[in-house]
Amino acid sequence: MPCRALRIRSGWFAGTTVLFLAAAIVLMLGLSVAPNLHERLHPTSAPLHECAVTLIASGSCHHTPAAPLMIAPATAVQFSKIPALNPIWVESPFLGARIFEHAPPAHS
Repeated sequence: MPCRALRIRSGWFAGTTVLFLAAAIVLMLGLSVAPNLHERLHPTSAPLHECAVTLIASGSCHHTPAAPLMIAPATAVQFSKIPALNPIWVESPFLGARIFEHAPPAHS
């Protein structure tokens, strides 16, 4: 039974989708080498015309560059002035319990 569940089922929808995508790519490639036909398909006079055909014709189907991952460090105002340390000594808790005044156990 598990082998039957993992079997890939081919249907008419998958075949139609592949055929449609292949036809779209062939049409884009054909229009990229025939600018007159591309102009007839959708006329435009914009200098920065961008569609799939012009991107393929120019050979630059790249995305815009991503934002940098590192942010430039800003000066930290809160750390610009370090206060002077107080010369107050804090007594160690071990010295307060006087654990160092006892001798080692006699029967060790």
